Amino acid sequence: MSYVSGFLQAVPNANKAAYKAMAEKGWAIFKDYGCLSLRENWGVDVADGKVTSFPMAVKKKEDETVVFSWMEWPDKETCDKAWEAMMKDPRMAEMGEMPFDGMRMMWGGFEPLVTLDRSA
Repeated sequence: MSYVSGFLQAVPNANKAAYKAMAEKGWAIFKDYGCLSLRENWGVDVADGKVTSFPMAVKKKEDETVVFSWMEWPDKETCDKAWEAMMKDPRMAEMGEMPFDGMRMMWGGFEPLVTLDRSA
């Protein structure tokens, strides 16, 4: 069964190109460790909430945009082994400083429950 690593973060608008470059650089590493796909999504219609919302969750500032991302893996075991190995991979250290505040980033691992697409 496939497995998904999901991420949510606020990225300064001025760092959009740097974030995109970081994601593309990361993909070269992630796929070497078995990642099947990577999706980085720049927020366009992400409303502030009254009780909870994506912007509130990442403590979004006025000059930032919410980014919602996920990576698909063949299974949890592959994902777990990949993250452990990637943290020791020198290419990760060469990625440089993140173009966003990592303290406000959140992530988690998910088992797909329902997958529907046009090919089904």
